[in-house]
Amino acid sequence: MNQQLNTYLQQLQAFVEAQEKRIRRLEATVKKLQEETEVLKSRPPMQVDRIEYKFDQLKVESLEGTLNIGLNPSELQNIEDFAVDNKNIKAPVSPKTQMKRTMEIEDAIYQYLERELPEITASAQKNLNINVDDSYIAFIKEDIKKQLPNRIDFYTQQQASNRSGQENNEEIIELIKKEIHNGVYAFISHLPENMKGMNKE
Repeated sequence: MNQQLNTYLQQLQAFVEAQEKRIRRLEATVKKLQEETEVLKSRPPMQVDRIEYKFDQLKVESLEGTLNIGLNPSELQNIEDFAVDNKNIKAPVSPKTQMKRTMEIEDAIYQYLERELPEITASAQKNLNINVDDSYIAFIKEDIKKQLPNRIDFYTQQQASNRSGQENNEEIIELIKKEIHNGVYAFISHLPENMKGMNKE
């Protein structure tokens, strides 16, 4: 019986000591917080001056320039002009409309390449007095096709920025045809000597 009582008293003493340690830690924490609070109180109060907005500072004087409020930068790549209060501003072109135009122009150029490219290369060889292997025609054709989407996009954007919503596929087709003609001449004239055929007499 005495042994059980001793064990109980030892456990009780250990519990009381643990509680005393915990109380001391909490008291130290409270003291530290009080000190920090006193430091904050001793600091001078933060003063915020009155802020006044003058609306003439926020006024947009003109729609000219590159003021693009509310437009995502990626949307600026596909835009066309329309008029409001006699000022030209930009409006997004729907992807469907742009895709349709691109396909129509591509189709016209593909037909042009099939019909006219052999004659263009033959004319270039004759005028430059250079013989080129027929395999170059296929190479030139494929290279032009790879570059077509970028060239069409360039001209549609240029057309949109210069006009008020007018779309003229024929104009773009003619510009690309001219590029093809000039490109073929430049390509053949700049071929290295070891890749040319025998010069015509």
